[in-house]
Amino acid sequence: MAPDTVSLRYFLVLAQELNFTRAAARIGIAQPALSARMRRLEAELGTALLIRNTRSVILTTAGAALAESAPPALAALDRAWDTARSAAAGELGTLRIGYSLSAGAETAPALVDRLVRDNSGLEVGAVPMATPEISPAVADGRIDAGITRGEQPGRGVRRYLLRRQRIGVQLAQHHPLAEHPEIEIADAAAYPLRIPDRAANPVIHDELSALFRDIRPHPRFATPAVSFDMSQRDLRDGVTLAPAGEAAVTASPAGLTWRPLRGAPGLTIHLVLPREQSPLHRRIRAVAKTLAHELHWLQD
Repeated sequence: MAPDTVSLRYFLVLAQELNFTRAAARIGIAQPALSARMRRLEAELGTALLIRNTRSVILTTAGAALAESAPPALAALDRAWDTARSAAAGELGTLRIGYSLSAGAETAPALVDRLVRDNSGLEVGAVPMATPEISPAVADGRIDAGITRGEQPGRGVRRYLLRRQRIGVQLAQHHPLAEHPEIEIADAAAYPLRIPDRAANPVIHDELSALFRDIRPHPRFATPAVSFDMSQRDLRDGVTLAPAGEAAVTASPAGLTWRPLRGAPGLTIHLVLPREQSPLHRRIRAVAKTLAHELHWLQD
């Protein structure tokens, strides 16, 4: 059985000082305690490490060999302890994040960047997914975490509010309503409105369409050919409007802009984690909470 590492570390100090008094003072223990430690270490190894006299200490051949080989061994052991502690703290491992395409313009990249920057031992992979698939994928372990617009249904997961956004509309910069700092819901409803296909995100589809439930005559809704089109080609006609969260301010292609809808409720973005959480999941949650605070994502 290998000797305890405390005695081995004490031996290395003594091997440097070659004096019990100085070594004991440097370690911060009494000299008799250090002497007892060294006798026990020699007994455990079954060989003498030191030749003692009244004035000094001399290393035996075995002692000199141990003084040379022990430091790299202890350094490797320290690295092993650090690795175990990092894993226990959720700072080490491979992290798989699924995110809805609409969260990919700003929210998901910000979280991934912070996770990578603050946790050098983490390998983070992020992949866009259809929103209804994210919560089930988190629940069955295909991914470790998800980012979704709206509080998506699903069992076996916990949802944490990550971001709250104002609802507005994306529109062409030359659209007549773009002249207003805020747009009335009824005014927006006078134009064709593009909303996501319900199959792509039932929660957000229902939230956006509910904004115009009481408007008469009913607005004309249209869904794009693809569930999420970063180019927003169908808005360039200068007629169609697209209800969207405030992240569209930074994600709008050239020629488009975003204006808030007066009196509209907010859209939410959620972090989805499994119900039973590992240290890695708790690390994600802590980083997300800090990021949301720093970037004012949850301010009313």
